[in-house]
Amino acid sequence: MSGPIAPSMKDVAARAGVSLGTVSNVLNRPEMVSERTRHRVQAAIEALGFVRNESARQLRGGGSRTLAYVVLDAANPFFTDVARGIQDAADAEGLAVYLCNSGEDRHRQAAYLDLLEQQRVEGVLITPIDAGDPRIADLARRGTPVVVVDRGAGPGHCSVTVDDVLGGDLAVTHLLDTGHERIAFIGGPRTLGQVGDRIAGAQRALARAGLSPDALTVLETSRLDVAEGRRAGERLAGLPLARRPTAAFCANDLLALGLLQQMVRLGLRVPEDMAIVGYDDIEFAEAAAVPLTSVSQPRHLLGRTAAELLLNESRGGAEHEHRQVVFDPELVVRTSTRLRPSRPLTPRPTTGTPLLGGGPAQPTPESR
Repeated sequence: MSGPIAPSMKDVAARAGVSLGTVSNVLNRPEMVSERTRHRVQAAIEALGFVRNESARQLRGGGSRTLAYVVLDAANPFFTDVARGIQDAADAEGLAVYLCNSGEDRHRQAAYLDLLEQQRVEGVLITPIDAGDPRIADLARRGTPVVVVDRGAGPGHCSVTVDDVLGGDLAVTHLLDTGHERIAFIGGPRTLGQVGDRIAGAQRALARAGLSPDALTVLETSRLDVAEGRRAGERLAGLPLARRPTAAFCANDLLALGLLQQMVRLGLRVPEDMAIVGYDDIEFAEAAAVPLTSVSQPRHLLGRTAAELLLNESRGGAEHEHRQVVFDPELVVRTSTRLRPSRPLTPRPTTGTPLLGGGPAQPTPESR
């Protein structure tokens, strides 16, 4: 049994009493058609419920009114916020956005890239599992513009990212400044460039403080999610007290939230027994039972800037020059970390926030 047949342009032309070319002009070049004829054709379109076949039009014209974003993990609110920035830039140009979730799966990522090329999208934004994946370069070489998001790229592509080495440095420097010398890094796999850069930044901070690289206990995870954060918490809690890190820097906020949950379940206090720093500063970081200190990235700005670069490349032709845009992260200090005084507090009269050990007052969520 066959279903109902969608009305065609020929049906619209017959109902309006005009040629097929006139219907095409009303849809694509309405200024070429008289107002009276336009009204007649539009009335026929409405009466028949005609919907133009955009796919066929794209195939004939060789172009598209869509962008695509291949995201590393759609379950992570960080990427949702990046996607909103992309969507805002696309909306301003009357474009649609396909959202494709690779789920950190190389085969799925490759399948999406093949499909998007077949669909002739105007361009592809991608947060890749590996920025050096040759399929990305092949896609660009065959004429589909590509912008790498949240990862640096070579001169062959535009890219928008945050300085993750600096972000790792900020996180661990903060923990060192608050009295911690045994610090865990939680995140993985290391093959993700963001993870490697954040470890490098952590190690840079330790070296500057004159500490051995062994001061950083690396707990590699298979994914960057809450469940892996909980498992990392179990591993940390199982270490002998004399060797257990007193603070943890997590590669993203989901890991940090999982770690926080596990500490609470095991009866360990945050930050007294374990200080925690996350990364990304997603909305849930501040809303956690113990608000998380986190390294903040300009998520919406990352997405919007990436989409603007993609559109510039798509429409700029031979004059386009690839750009690698790098933003600086910022540390947002909340309750999950706090100063561990090296000497007892000395009470003294004060009209403002009490100072710890004579040092500067710690930022609060209200004073950030």
